[in-house]
Amino acid sequence: MIFTDRRHAGRALAQKLSDYAHRPDVVVLGLPRGGVPVAWEVARALDAPLDVFVVRKLGVPGYPELAMGAIASGDVTILSTDLIARLGIPRPQIDAVIALEREELARRDRLFRHGRPPLALADKTVLLVDDGLATGATMRAAIAAVRKLGPRSVVVAVPTASPQACEDAAAAADACVCVSTPRDFMAVGEWYADFRQTSDAEVRELLSAPAEEAAPAGGVRP
Repeated sequence: MIFTDRRHAGRALAQKLSDYAHRPDVVVLGLPRGGVPVAWEVARALDAPLDVFVVRKLGVPGYPELAMGAIASGDVTILSTDLIARLGIPRPQIDAVIALEREELARRDRLFRHGRPPLALADKTVLLVDDGLATGATMRAAIAAVRKLGPRSVVVAVPTASPQACEDAAAAADACVCVSTPRDFMAVGEWYADFRQTSDAEVRELLSAPAEEAAPAGGVRP
């Protein structure tokens, strides 16, 4: 399935999550930046509160798109030890990437929240939403970090994912809902007609605007 854009993907995903609609225990968390437009549509459809949960991929030095792990709020670090060993990445280089991404994580947390405190997750059913899963390293870091906050359950929800990433997410979380898990999955962006980068401004707008007022980037709600 090819999604028009992230907002379309969010509406498709929401249909798969109808069992969570109108439940006072449900909270939707979007992984920035691309996961927030998807999460906004999910939260709107389910009548659930929306928040952001900042996670940063740890890119391999020289190949930043290849994830060797991820970090998340709550001082959580996940490393792909097999990949690191296979590539022979020295520890000083790993530590340098972690330090850089921690700075960016803190900056984005301040920027996106704009002074708003995070939603309480204790005893909640948390839907962790992103625009897709390739390796799934970022999502696994998010799951581990959310677990520290005492939720009743953690559900990963994405429009598209590789079969392995969806399986791994299901093993780490309490459940994983994927609209599409194509066997020939190579990259998340392949499954979107419009996969332009989500801006910081769009994330802030979606997090601050009431559900009935937020509009797609560059236009009005259809």
